[in-house]
Amino acid sequence: MDISDSEKKAARWAHDLFVLNIFFFHLLLTPATIMLGIGLKGLLIPLVLSLAVITYIYFRGQRESRWFVAAHWRLAFKRCKLLLIGYAITAVILLLAELLTSGMKDAHMANILVTVITRIAIMPTLILVMVTVVMEASATSLVGKGEVPEKIMKEFPPHS
Repeated sequence: MDISDSEKKAARWAHDLFVLNIFFFHLLLTPATIMLGIGLKGLLIPLVLSLAVITYIYFRGQRESRWFVAAHWRLAFKRCKLLLIGYAITAVILLLAELLTSGMKDAHMANILVTVITRIAIMPTLILVMVTVVMEASATSLVGKGEVPEKIMKEFPPHS
């Protein structure tokens, strides 16, 4: 299959957008909200922005008519799903922290506990951020070669 440079560029954009999402919203904005002391509500800002990008990646992949390009947008969305798993695990840990501290009589101790658990809670997301960035580097290499992973080809076969 011969893949044009314009198709490679359009396919690469899916992976580049994912990495930009990670860079800006997770590696820059999330630590900034923590350092500025905005609190747990401040962590919603990068989350909402990241979810907007993930939604765009999903819908962009669904409406793409060129098979190679669509396959790479779908691959990028698979990586987004991993990130969503990290968000879910983090949310569950934060919810547990909220439940654990809601009945505490000592507000100072509750604040310390929330701070500690918040730092622990972001670890699943942080780990999946690092894993998916490495995966996206590999996917960008595949785009340059005009290739699609076998698993994606099975799930989303090329048009005849």
